Amino acid sequence: MLEIVSFTLGPAQTNAYLVADSETKEAVVIDPAWDGHVILDAAQKRGWRIGHLWYTHAHFDHIGGAGAIADALNPLPLVALHPNDHVLWRAGGGGAFFGFDIDPGPEPTIDFYHGQILRLGNVEFEIRFTPGHTPGHCILYVADTGANQSVCFCGDLIFAGSVGRTDLPGGDWNTLVKSIKEQIFTLPDETRLLSGHGPETTVGEEKRGNPFVGAAVDGGLSE
Repeated sequence: MLEIVSFTLGPAQTNAYLVADSETKEAVVIDPAWDGHVILDAAQKRGWRIGHLWYTHAHFDHIGGAGAIADALNPLPLVALHPNDHVLWRAGGGGAFFGFDIDPGPEPTIDFYHGQILRLGNVEFEIRFTPGHTPGHCILYVADTGANQSVCFCGDLIFAGSVGRTDLPGGDWNTLVKSIKEQIFTLPDETRLLSGHGPETTVGEEKRGNPFVGAAVDGGLSE
């Protein structure tokens, strides 16, 4: 069964997720935002082994804790990121623009691609390519957490009642909206959405009430 521990860390109050298969104790950190030691401590207390770092995108506030986590692990964790965000990762996630010089940690060695299936123990994650906030933004969808529940780690694509910004380099509003409608709003309504900032929500709640995207009408999507 999938277990999820969430943290809100760093100057941008970014959500990081420590995720593990409770049976195998294998763990991944999705968007290790900041304060890597805090995430490490939580894993160690539970006896979980962090073997992977998965990034929805490469902005500095989503990778700022990667260096500290990697420094404490042997072997190094495998890092996954969409190749369209590699340039952003090499630039420190754009942190210098906001006055932050971060250690981005190990170089990404796994390239996300749309439709890719990654396994964490007995749990499958489906990668969906969702550009708009950044050129390489992806979401990670788990259709079955083992608890009769589906969950989506959606980074900065969509939030409770809001959406990701598109005014930073590589952002595009029309692409963002298209990604939300095609990759988020096609998921089951009860799917939990765990975003990069703010509280969790569900697909159904955002289809009905997100003012930035428009609501679903009669099972279809509004334009």
